[in-house]
Amino acid sequence: MQMGKLLGFLLLSSTLFIGLVAADWNILNQKRKNGVGSSLKNYCESWRINVELNNIRGFEVVPQECVEYIQKYMTSSQYKADSERAIEEVTLYLTSCCSLNGDGKDAWIFDVDNTLLSTVPYFKKHGFGGKKLNATSLEAWMRESKAPALEHTHKLFHEIKDRGLKIFLISSRKETLRSFTVDNLIKVGYHGWTSLMLRGLEDEVLEVQRYKSKARQHLINEGYRIWGIIGDQWSSFEGPPSAKRTFKLPNSIYYLA
Repeated sequence: MQMGKLLGFLLLSSTLFIGLVAADWNILNQKRKNGVGSSLKNYCESWRINVELNNIRGFEVVPQECVEYIQKYMTSSQYKADSERAIEEVTLYLTSCCSLNGDGKDAWIFDVDNTLLSTVPYFKKHGFGGKKLNATSLEAWMRESKAPALEHTHKLFHEIKDRGLKIFLISSRKETLRSFTVDNLIKVGYHGWTSLMLRGLEDEVLEVQRYKSKARQHLINEGYRIWGIIGDQWSSFEGPPSAKRTFKLPNSIYYLA
């Protein structure tokens, strides 16, 4: 009888203990090591990966507890390695993909921000995704034409151009930023593209995905064959018409739908 009471007491105590632990558990309460605790690091890495997989969509800010982690990643050798691996896959694709007709209608599309030019210097000073994007502030920074080139894409850009493909730059930047964008691109070593397509007044009301889809359709209507697209946002690829292949570069700072 006493043994039964003891077992009952132990079971009740353990249940209460588990309940208290469960109620008290929170990702922010976990012990941190070197700034990012193992539990928090796993949580934030899972969040980042699911952004890249396009499972997490439409977020306006990086979860506050993950801002430090995203900053560490986007300024790390791992980000560079991940980007370079994507570029290696493009290079491999180029070895056998494209039967150029020599008629000047073979095309490749590049996004601009965080594909050719890096906005990391801006976000270092503006919350690294932890604050809602201030378009006015970002555009003021773009007017300075100081965005650095992304090294891993710079070489690829010229390799594709030298193969005889026409390069089209389709950016979600506004048409009012054209001169600043051109100056920036040329300043860091990009030249020889066929067209830079920016958002005019009639395009600003469109979602980025619809605007870029419309831009691709214009190229198709002009008789171009789009062999590939490389960008850092899923909205650069989604919607018809599609390219033969698409290549996604990592970017967990913001999401453009």
